[in-house]
Amino acid sequence: MSSTLNNRLISLDAMRGFTIAGMVIVNDPGSWSHVYAPLLHAKWNGATPTDLVFPFFLFIVGVSIALAYQKRLDQQVDKGPLVKKIFIRSLKIFALGIFLWLWPKFDFGHIRWAGVLPRISLVFLACALLFLYTDWKQQLKISIGILVGYWIIMAYIPIPGIGAPDLSVPEKNWANFIDYKILPGVLWQKTWDPEGILSTFPAIVSGITGMLIGRIILDTKDEFKKLSWVFFWGWAMLGLGNILGWFFPINKHIWTSSYVLYTSGLAALSLAAFILIVDILSIKKWTQIGRVFGANAITSYVLAGMLTLVFYRDIFGDSGLNDMFMETMTGIGFSPKLASLSYAIIYMFIIYIPAYILYKKKIFIKV
Repeated sequence: MSSTLNNRLISLDAMRGFTIAGMVIVNDPGSWSHVYAPLLHAKWNGATPTDLVFPFFLFIVGVSIALAYQKRLDQQVDKGPLVKKIFIRSLKIFALGIFLWLWPKFDFGHIRWAGVLPRISLVFLACALLFLYTDWKQQLKISIGILVGYWIIMAYIPIPGIGAPDLSVPEKNWANFIDYKILPGVLWQKTWDPEGILSTFPAIVSGITGMLIGRIILDTKDEFKKLSWVFFWGWAMLGLGNILGWFFPINKHIWTSSYVLYTSGLAALSLAAFILIVDILSIKKWTQIGRVFGANAITSYVLAGMLTLVFYRDIFGDSGLNDMFMETMTGIGFSPKLASLSYAIIYMFIIYIPAYILYKKKIFIKV
């Protein structure tokens, strides 16, 4: 591969960064009352472009694990210190998630223990340990077992006090039931959480699919064959996800098995496109935003969460900066939805400024 940096694909860094930029844009509109439909999550079954962002990041986590740890396995390093570092990193990411939830009031009586960063930490932990102690065939079998088992549990096993699962409503499934009974703290949807306990298992498979694609990238030396295999398996997962969706609906909120395959397929296809354009054709200028955010992905995400204190709170009077922006833009003729999207994009570029400074100074904060 013509453009690798410290065993990292520039294409993967760019894709990671664009995914973070997408997270910031969909999480931070000018007004939640005025958002274009593709920038909202599907209400229940189905998927919008916004529903691709999180699983894309977990897929990238899996690819990154393969690229980062295979060299160490080849060197036959002691796994003990690696495992310790994996647990420490996972705890750091989890703690950052709790910190963002508490920020800025730090009300320890109302903690949401689930969330985006806690799920990333658990997926990273599970996938990294699996990569160290299993081969790709075992990882594939584990993935199939989780996806099939989750399908059976969610679609066919009766729920105590409820009866047969009904996947057309949020309250009649095992993920909801377990979250309500077991998950402590604040639940995002009152009685269940989209990053809850049971749905974390198929989310782990989103990471494993990335590890399997990473294995293809590492083992296939010929660039054309590498690209072809990533592209092929992307289409295969996308097709299987759509077919399974006829029986087990594509649903981000409960991270259904069809959703895993559907989003991992699209993620693999996207990575194939990035590899072709960035690593093979060496067309890189347009990827700067992605490479900047990708170099400090978690840091950029956390910073975006923290700076909402300034850009979304009413610390300047009766309304926040976003409210003042919306009033100004709609007052000069912008549609409310376009004004809201414009604010989200501007906010993304505000986060880009410190990320760019870190990138230029070659400061890479390892969480």
